[in-house]
Amino acid sequence: MMATNEKKIIPLEFEQPLAVLAQQIEALERQLGDNPDLEGDIDRLQEQYTQLKKSLYVNLRPIDHLAIARHSQRPYSRDYFAIWDPGFIELHGDRTGADDEAMVGGLLTLGGIKMVAVGTQKGRSLREKQACNFGMPQPEGYRKALRLFRHADKFGLPILTLIDTPGAYPGLSAEEHNQAQAIAENLFELSGLTVPVVAVVTGEGGSGGALAIGVANRILMLEHSVYSVISPEGCASILWRSNDKVSDACQAMKMTAREILQLGVIDQVIDEPLGGAHHDYQLAASNLASAVVKQMTGLMKMSKEEVRRDRQNKFRNFGAFTEV
Repeated sequence: MMATNEKKIIPLEFEQPLAVLAQQIEALERQLGDNPDLEGDIDRLQEQYTQLKKSLYVNLRPIDHLAIARHSQRPYSRDYFAIWDPGFIELHGDRTGADDEAMVGGLLTLGGIKMVAVGTQKGRSLREKQACNFGMPQPEGYRKALRLFRHADKFGLPILTLIDTPGAYPGLSAEEHNQAQAIAENLFELSGLTVPVVAVVTGEGGSGGALAIGVANRILMLEHSVYSVISPEGCASILWRSNDKVSDACQAMKMTAREILQLGVIDQVIDEPLGGAHHDYQLAASNLASAVVKQMTGLMKMSKEEVRRDRQNKFRNFGAFTEV
């Protein structure tokens, strides 16, 4: 697990003014030993840095949220699991053909609640990214998740899913191994489970690849995560036939957490540390854990049939409207 406080944060494009100020502060701090009078200048620059950072993150555009959601230093499923439960027991394989590294799952204890946790994994180094297929599960990954869902239902364990994927892998090998069927089976099985399911979009929630582990009683999103039926790049290429329209696509798709909450698709937006979850893994994990435990505790008071009916009614009510 990467400790971000030991590694310099990579600035995003819209954060470049902050990066310039940070460089100026570092340069003055290196000279402070020989020139103590610089301390006042450093304090002023640090105040400007703080004010600018708050201003930037109050006025983020949808494409800025997308950039944060895709940040390479953002915590992934294994990071959260390790912080929450050092004794997390990972379970491997779909018992059919392979063990997909893009899907991680196992037995987790969070807030005193024993549960089955499943999440997508992107990987950090090039080798890890390749092993995890850049966070795009293949059919074996969804079948692994399905095996864990059935395990949870059999033993009465609630389920937590963490979603951070551009989508299911669209390649030839996935189609040969019945990607569509694997996703469809997950949708069907999840809708009928009798144990509580809480899903959290922690980064990218891309299309059916996200929904395959996202049919839940409660759906949460981290503040800077995104959830959409297609990537903004794909939307721009279809509607405008131009990659220059990605920002317009982000705006039109209503894919940010606050927008989706207003649409009624999700139940809660979880605050992140200023600048994004990658700036403070511990605080991000703590905020996420508190929200999950609160939702899970409420759901565990329901009977099995109430849990199943609650989840099914949630999805049946999407898109409902009343004519005036």
